[in-house]
Amino acid sequence: MNIPCHIVVEGNPAIIYSSRNGTPAKMLPILERFLEKFWQEREASGENVDTPGCLAAQLVVRFGFESCEDDYSNLRIGPNFAADVQFLYRVGLDQSLTVWQPDSAYGADPSVGLAGCRPLETAIS
Repeated sequence: MNIPCHIVVEGNPAIIYSSRNGTPAKMLPILERFLEKFWQEREASGENVDTPGCLAAQLVVRFGFESCEDDYSNLRIGPNFAADVQFLYRVGLDQSLTVWQPDSAYGADPSVGLAGCRPLETAIS
C-alpha cells in the first residue's frame, strides 16, 4: 500500500519518511506499542538525556523492520517535509501522539510542516 507518511518527534529537526503503509490503521498499532515500551523504559531507567534523538533513532530502526521488509529504499530521514505524504504522526515529549493530514497550504508548500495540516485524532495523550 503506497501511502507515504512522516513521523515527527518534538525537539528533533529530523523528519522520518516512509513511502508506504502510512495509514493510521497500519501505523497507529505499531507506534502505540513502540511508544508504550519506549516511555516505560525511559521512566524505569531514569534516562532523559537526548530523548528526542534517542526516540527518532529508535523509530527509524523500528520502522526499518516493520515497514521495509527487504526493501529499505522506502524509508529515509532528513530535514525536509515531502509533498506526497498523506499523513503525519507527531510524537510529543509529553508522550502524546497525534495524527495530522495535509491541507492545501501543505500541498502548496510542504516546508510549512504541521502548520499546513489539520489534526485528525489523538492516539495517546
